[in-house]
Amino acid sequence: MPTYRLFSHQAMAAMALLIALWLLISHLLSSSRVWGTGMWSLSGAFQPSSKLTVLIWHWPFNKSLPLDGDVCAHYGVVNCWLSTNHSLLSQANVVVFHHQELQNGAVRLPLAHRPLRQPWVWTNLESPSNTQGLSRYRNIFNWVMTYRRDSDIFVPYGKLMPRHGPAPPVPAKNRMAAWVISNYQRTQKRVVVYNQLSKHLQVDVFGRANRKPLCPDCLLPTLAPYRFYLAFENSQHRDYITEKLWRNALGAGVVPVVLGPPRSTYEAFLPADSFVHVDDFSSAQELATFLKSMNASRYQRFFVWRERLAVHLYDDWRERFCNICARYPHLSQNQIYRDLEAWFKS
Repeated sequence: MPTYRLFSHQAMAAMALLIALWLLISHLLSSSRVWGTGMWSLSGAFQPSSKLTVLIWHWPFNKSLPLDGDVCAHYGVVNCWLSTNHSLLSQANVVVFHHQELQNGAVRLPLAHRPLRQPWVWTNLESPSNTQGLSRYRNIFNWVMTYRRDSDIFVPYGKLMPRHGPAPPVPAKNRMAAWVISNYQRTQKRVVVYNQLSKHLQVDVFGRANRKPLCPDCLLPTLAPYRFYLAFENSQHRDYITEKLWRNALGAGVVPVVLGPPRSTYEAFLPADSFVHVDDFSSAQELATFLKSMNASRYQRFFVWRERLAVHLYDDWRERFCNICARYPHLSQNQIYRDLEAWFKS
């Protein structure tokens, strides 16, 4: 083969290789979740010991919980040890940080002492509307633990589980609708919808915003006599469904009227006929008419799911942290969030 033809073939092969590399790099840079990027990317096989240690760098909202005994075994997770001892930083398999304390400056990341290849978990249960300061955390966290279903560690506010034994009776109803709210802002969609709805429907309002706070033990008994509960989220975001649905409504035996993500999202968690969605109605007046015209047999159909399912509330941070161990074997050891803010606000 002439020398110039051999050189031509080699040049074409080199060009093809350069193009392929350029496309791969472009794909990685365009993603907010990048594999093997940054100082703290995890490379190679990370072999944990038989028991995983999850270091809780700080308790969410500064509300500490006891960690005596095999805490995670209580939640069905074996070989998982939770600790808050900072001296274990160099030995921990995973370290978890709650965003609220990072956001308000109460806690700082121990970046200067971070062991190589140690996964760090960012956790947050607030919506993007109530989360600030994420731009400071580029190329730091390997896994995220949130209410979003596409999180590495998915921690919803609640879920339905198979029921064992007979369902408790639905509480007797003699009142129409209730709402509990502490943070009342006129520009919020939930406040706008409430103001429209209350013109056509009697809604009893509790909470600090109405100077009628309910103690923790008073909440469910107070709501149980109502037919409907306004499970209105403070902001509308992907998968953002909070205790307003799980505890205040379903936990109290009340039909939730929901305002949050689309109906399809709620149906991923609940039977389609177990709730009323604001978006199903063209106006607040139409919604009010529907709620007021509900007969007894139609109302009881909202509770058919209770015969086979029960509500499980995720209200203990220890259970959430134990879930890190349960997910650990299934998570990529080469992952880092290049742009955490872009991912969370997507």
